[in-house]
Amino acid sequence: MEFPFIEKEDQEVYASLAGEEKRQAEGLELIPSENYVSRAVKEAMASSLTNKYAEGYPGKRYYGGQEFTDNVEILAIERAKKLFGAAYANVQPLGGANANIAMYFALLQPGDTILGMDLSHGGHLTHGHPVTYLTKVFNFIRYKMKDVETGEIDYDDMLRVAKESKPKIILAGFSAYPRELDYAKFVSIAREVGAVAVMDIAHIAGLIAGGAAKNPFDYGFDVMTTTTHKTLRGPRGGMILTHDSEEIAKKMDKAVFPGFQGGPHMHQIAAKAIAFGEALHPSFKTYAKQIISNTHAMAGVFKAQGARMITGGSDNHLILLDAWTSFGISGGEAETLLDHAGITLNKNAIADDTRKPMDPSGIRFGTPAMTTRGFNEAESAQVASIMIDVLTKRTDVATAKEEVKKLALAHPIPESFG
Repeated sequence: MEFPFIEKEDQEVYASLAGEEKRQAEGLELIPSENYVSRAVKEAMASSLTNKYAEGYPGKRYYGGQEFTDNVEILAIERAKKLFGAAYANVQPLGGANANIAMYFALLQPGDTILGMDLSHGGHLTHGHPVTYLTKVFNFIRYKMKDVETGEIDYDDMLRVAKESKPKIILAGFSAYPRELDYAKFVSIAREVGAVAVMDIAHIAGLIAGGAAKNPFDYGFDVMTTTTHKTLRGPRGGMILTHDSEEIAKKMDKAVFPGFQGGPHMHQIAAKAIAFGEALHPSFKTYAKQIISNTHAMAGVFKAQGARMITGGSDNHLILLDAWTSFGISGGEAETLLDHAGITLNKNAIADDTRKPMDPSGIRFGTPAMTTRGFNEAESAQVASIMIDVLTKRTDVATAKEEVKKLALAHPIPESFG
């Protein structure tokens, strides 16, 4: 993508933009929360809608001149509802964290209890990690895996803890958990203790939309929060989906605006509408299934090598690998080494990690972005083999980088997904 006006008016910013374009084109993006958007989504993000304030909701704005902002927001809402089988959708959250925070304030009072997944076992910062300000407002308690090697959640202990603590929300969802959750058990526990069942689908939203993963609404979840990028392949942003409760939906709307955010970013909402339209195309189902097939192919290579993967493999788009046990290298060192080879992923703590958060034992990687570029199972396995070579030999990274560059340039980032 060219930036003629930026190149003319601000050389310093242009240099960074051009450098990032080159880095993405010549390298491989394996961070499972990253993806590539279409040219149409990029154009919407750079559109004149960025100039427009639109506090409120369609038909109920505080400023005039809202004919076209209302149109794009209604489009985004209707497409989101269709994608996920929701009765209500709020597409205004600026990100996944914003969506979760608004959801908490919609359903809870200060001091109320939320039961969510422990960060070290795959949860997310906004699910109650002590470093977040949310923990100063709400009482977070946590559940974990019963068996790290299989990924089985300890549902019996979850029920015990829920009965003791009476949480107002039972929160499912994750940022580094490679398996599928037993949604029926979550809902059963929530109903038994009178809690609202919420699923943070941020990482697997695209898999759900594409029919490659189960939809929590089919099992009775009340609310789903999500980002709109990652596997959903849209602009960076958030969304809240309500299954069928108008009362809960109204609370969500009030919590987002005016409760937590000001004016929505209408250029972002237009881009969401476009991305949701792309996800409704039949080709998106093929894409979602290929993500999982490519992940299985990579996992197979690491398994054959004897590498230790947390939960033993993956059912979704990501793999969490114990680099310290498998290759005698920390997660931080592995991230840096692979970055030099043109493969971008992230260091990540593993369950009950004994190493420090900034240099943990694990690495987290996945296939959404590679799959967008058209990688298949054989090519995904080839990437896994390159990773193993780099992590075991730790020499001749330049040769690996040339191999990665050749693979990347053979699969240019597409501008459309039709």
